[in-house]
This record gives sequence, structure tokens and C-alpha cells, in this order.
Amino acid sequence: MRSQFKGDRTDFVAEQDHLLQSKTILTVLALSLCRLGLLHCWEMGLRMGLKIVDTFDTSFTLTAEAQEQLMALLKEPSFGQQVCDSKGWAEVKFTEQLFQPVPYSSQTPKGMAAEFEQYQDDPDHYAIVHVPPPFMFKAKIFKPSRLCAIFQKVA
Repeated sequence: MRSQFKGDRTDFVAEQDHLLQSKTILTVLALSLCRLGLLHCWEMGLRMGLKIVDTFDTSFTLTAEAQEQLMALLKEPSFGQQVCDSKGWAEVKFTEQLFQPVPYSSQTPKGMAAEFEQYQDDPDHYAIVHVPPPFMFKAKIFKPSRLCAIFQKVA
């Protein structure tokens, strides 16, 4: 940023502080967007490349053996205990419902198809968790690259 400064040293220092704060805020914002995958960083600098998604196909199909393997992994007691620990619950059960998270938009403000929003709206009885990448790999699921699973509080 080049300054068109005209004034005394105190004004100059104040303007430089303001520019530094503005640049810091923009850098933090850009890095946050990078982590979310909304901003692409390259060529030793930051250039904004936001992609607006109007529609997103949430449908997916798993092979029978991939689905069976994934269901077995999600029903493991140790994984259920991790969900319990994160929510502070005593016991959960896997509802056998999976969905593909979607980009946030005006049609999908919660990042999921409307049919699954009811579970997000009831956090006292349901937990939506990202299927861990090792589970996806073990079940040989590569498309879609991310899935969410719904667990219900039992006790």
C-alpha cells in the first residue's frame, strides 16, 4: 500500500499504524479463508479466488461393500465413545444416516440438504459428525471426498 501522506511526523506514524492494522486484519482474514478452502494462496502472495456455488448435487452412491465397511466402522463402540465424550453424553447410537456436506449458500445455509437440518436444529438429541478420513479410506470411498454421519443420544 502506497501512502499519499501530507502532514507532520505524528500524523505519519498514526497513518502507518492504521495501514499496518488494516494489512494485518486482511492477512488474518485471508489466512482464515485459505484454511476453509475459500481462498487460494499462490505465487508468494494472496489473490482472492472465491467460487460461488449456486447448486450442488448432494446425491451419492456407495457400493454395497463400501457401505457395509463404513457402517461397521461407524458402529464401533470406540468411535461411539468418542462422540459421547465430545458431547458429554453417556451413550449414542448411529442412525445409519449419511449425507454429503455442501457449500454454504442461500439454499443451504447450514451446509447440508434441508432434510438433515432437523438434526442440526436438535443438538440435545443428535450429533452430526464428519466421517474421519481414515474410515473413508478403509471403506475405499473416494467420491464423495467427505461425508457426515448422524448419531442419536440414547442416554
